[in-house]
This record gives sequence, structure tokens and C-alpha cells, in this order.
Amino acid sequence: MHRRMIVAAALALGFTLSVFTLTAKAVSDWVSAYATIDKVVFEPNDTAPERVQIWGAFALAVKENGFAYTPAKRGYLYYTLQPGKEDACRREWADLKRMAGSDAIIGWGMRNASVRLRPADEKPANPDVYSVDMGLVKMYDRDVNYEPIRSLKALPKK
Repeated sequence: MHRRMIVAAALALGFTLSVFTLTAKAVSDWVSAYATIDKVVFEPNDTAPERVQIWGAFALAVKENGFAYTPAKRGYLYYTLQPGKEDACRREWADLKRMAGSDAIIGWGMRNASVRLRPADEKPANPDVYSVDMGLVKMYDRDVNYEPIRSLKALPKK
């Protein structure tokens, strides 16, 4: 009798955890951009940048759907400092520059932030405001089944 109660409790616990896991996967993703970074260019200089070009491959959030991302594409993002958070922007930009050239997949920004992927042949103009609200998120191999990560990994190397 005691053994049946333990087995029943274990099954109930397993079922409950599986329900919560399914629910957690359905929650929207707040990240604005996932990327593999090729290079980072500071403007007007490396000492006190006011703008940044982040070159690489990007999967960007689709604002109309809290879980969808665009298929990965190459190009660059062009940002300016977020007013009142200039030091935080520069710290994150420096972190992004340190990760450039690696195979690391990094996420940043808030989904509701305005960001536009620019083709390589477009001259930098009208930068988007960089969002520092959540910091940088480094993705690991356990995330390979998540659509924006899978899309970035499937893109041919430059």
C-alpha cells in the first residue's frame, strides 16, 4: 500500500512538472535580436563611442508575435546611445566587440525596441536607439532547438 502511494505521488508530480514545462515554453521571448557577430565598429572613435555598427548574422524579433523571429540574415545593426544609459550602452558594446569573431550566439534588447537590419551596402544613417533594459544573453548548445538559434546555426559561415 505504501509503495502504491509513493508511485502515485511520483506520477502526479511528473505530470504536474510536464504541464509547467509545456506552459513555460509557450511564454513569449522578450529578446529583440539574436546574433553571431563578425565585427563591431565604434563611431566616432573607440574611446567614447556615440554610435555602433554591429556586423554579422541576425534573427530579429517579430513584434506582432511574442515568440516569432525573422529567418537569420547577414547585414549590420546601427545603434546610437540610449539617453540616460550611455555608460551601460558602452559597456555592452565593448562586450559585443569582445565576442566578435567567435561562434557565440548572443541575444540583447527588448522586443518592443525599434531595430532594423541593414544590408552591407547601405551607408550608416539614422541609427536605432540601443536598448540596455535586459543586458546580454549568451546562448548555449542546450538552446539549439529554439527557432532563432537554429536559424543562425543553419546560415552558412561567412
